[in-house]
Amino acid sequence: MFTENPICLVCVKSQTCLAKYVFSAKDRLHGVKSGLDAGTKFNIAPGAVKQNLVNHTKIITMSLEQQTDILIIGAGLAGLSAASDISSKNTQLNITIVDKGRGLGGRLAGRRIKDATFDHGAQFMTTRDTKFAAQVRQWIDEGVAEEWYSSFPGQSNSHARYRGKPTMTGIAKQLARGLNIKLSTTVTSVYASNNGWVTELYGGDKIFSRGLIITSPVPQTLALLASGNISLSLNNQERLQRIKYESCIAVMATLDQPSKISAPGALALSDGPIAWISDNQQKGVSKVPAVTIHASGDYSAEHFNDDRTFIGQQLVHLALPHLGAAVTDFQVHGWRYSKPITVDNSPCIMACESTDLPPLILAGDAFAGPRVEGAVLSGWAAAEAMLEHFSLNS
Repeated sequence: MFTENPICLVCVKSQTCLAKYVFSAKDRLHGVKSGLDAGTKFNIAPGAVKQNLVNHTKIITMSLEQQTDILIIGAGLAGLSAASDISSKNTQLNITIVDKGRGLGGRLAGRRIKDATFDHGAQFMTTRDTKFAAQVRQWIDEGVAEEWYSSFPGQSNSHARYRGKPTMTGIAKQLARGLNIKLSTTVTSVYASNNGWVTELYGGDKIFSRGLIITSPVPQTLALLASGNISLSLNNQERLQRIKYESCIAVMATLDQPSKISAPGALALSDGPIAWISDNQQKGVSKVPAVTIHASGDYSAEHFNDDRTFIGQQLVHLALPHLGAAVTDFQVHGWRYSKPITVDNSPCIMACESTDLPPLILAGDAFAGPRVEGAVLSGWAAAEAMLEHFSLNS
């Protein structure tokens, strides 16, 4: 899918340098780096790769330019939904997703502490849009989602809450099937070049794309655009500056016995430092007693940079009256951009509009609403806008 063109400064005019085989042997064949095996694999003389490793060491450390039709920054729900939708409608377009994280899903996040399993990001999803409701029904049929609950005890029914199976990340993994995704890949800058985009990665590698979709939280997106001196229209700049986020401190705690939280295992609190407690065992996520505690937006903003162990102890202490069990272990995670509290009215922004920039689209739950549903709808809107551009310019 990518074109890899390392350049050898020693023999730049030669057509026979084996530099490209050095890179391929090192990067693609784990455990086969040189000598007879590498030479046999690539049908070149035994020992030739080993010789080139000695003579042209600088080749390995030089930047590599990879090529793709559409690059998507962010493997959260918006980015995965955009890529999945594009690939299903146009199989001729090469799509690449990069994400700095080690796992898929962004804020659809799961974690383990020994035998306990947690949803510690987004806790559930609701359906309001007809198309998204159909998508959730498909996920249920595929075994990666199920209804969790539709009301708390003593309350009338409301929107059904659906959860991912076995955790919320199950939905992200389903969307990612068949997609080209590079995790643990940090983008350092983007800039326009030759009617396309050059995305620089940590370590010096570059990806050239004809179109670019960015789905990171808006403050991170603005910083990334500034790194390449990308100027948007005044209207788009103002729209992006209006978007604000709420942070959230999450505590994952294991218990010595099942909690006393009533079925369905969810507790929403309107006052105080704690906004939410979920029982991962009742939810069907964990085989052993384990709870997720989400601090309120105000508390999280005030204490986000405080010592995490101290904050975790404080939140655990405040949660104990609701748990009816002792906490045996805990971990803390901070979501700096947990939820947009001021969103844009459009499901995505065609950021290249009224500029000379190549196709650039911004998406995420800050555009279609601060929910799982909003992120997916934004990804679909970004896909539609990008496909329309390629259709008009094909």
